[in-house]
Amino acid sequence: MTDDPFLQTLEPVTHDLGGFKVHRTLPARERTMVGPFIFYDQMGPARLPAGNGIDVRPHPHINLATVTYLFDGAIDHRDSLGTCATITPGAVNLMTAGSGIVHSERSPASLRPDGPVLSGIQTWLALPDGREEIDPAFEHVAAGALPVIESGGATARVIMGSLWGETSPVTAHAPTIYADIALAPGAAIPIDAQADERALYVADGEATLDGLPLKAMTLYVLRPGHAATLRSATGGRVMLAGGGASATKRHVWWNFVSSSRDRIRQAKADWTAGRFPTVPGDEAEHIPLPEVPLTVSYP
Repeated sequence: MTDDPFLQTLEPVTHDLGGFKVHRTLPARERTMVGPFIFYDQMGPARLPAGNGIDVRPHPHINLATVTYLFDGAIDHRDSLGTCATITPGAVNLMTAGSGIVHSERSPASLRPDGPVLSGIQTWLALPDGREEIDPAFEHVAAGALPVIESGGATARVIMGSLWGETSPVTAHAPTIYADIALAPGAAIPIDAQADERALYVADGEATLDGLPLKAMTLYVLRPGHAATLRSATGGRVMLAGGGASATKRHVWWNFVSSSRDRIRQAKADWTAGRFPTVPGDEAEHIPLPEVPLTVSYP
């Protein structure tokens, strides 16, 4: 049995979205999912020019749930359910697309004059077999409602699932673990082996796992059953993500995720034909269906 804790190492693909960059590690050619996580983006860190902001126009999703979690800045979320919510650091926006939802993400108007900052993680979770077409829903959980564990110089916020004896109130449609771990200089915290699939991602600073250095903005998929210790000599911020392995392959094309390629083709046709619902208060614009999307899974 190997002592190497890493099953795979996934390097990011960086996209410049105009004023800020995203660093994408899932889906990758080598791997599509870690537990239910099928998309993993680090946004920024960035400061946009004064008077500007992010403006992600209305766009659709199916058969997934999005999880937005910020380190800095704020985003106004609107969706076709009529939701209007502003997310700030440490809180969670969980948007369940299910049978279909449309949403937009924009910088709040109050932050634009000085140039808003943006830093955080956005992930997609594939909905499990038999639940891909559930009703769309939105859930906002404030930072103060998430459990926080402090131990050995580490402060860990449990975003989803159960970790270190605490359970997040955020809805999990499938077995899921997700945590934000802040490591002070010299801190350490155990990473146990309870989930089928797990990955670590250094969002900022420096960290090691069992003495092996972790590169920033790289997703390290851990070997099943391997318990390990996460440490930082100088301080760092590390995300832990994973959960139960999917029994069925998922396909990704643009903003659509499904176990069925036919379902994705239907969603593409529905978006082009205007059959998705609109976003109240943000009906004037939308993102057209791309000919070649930036996000795809691989055969």
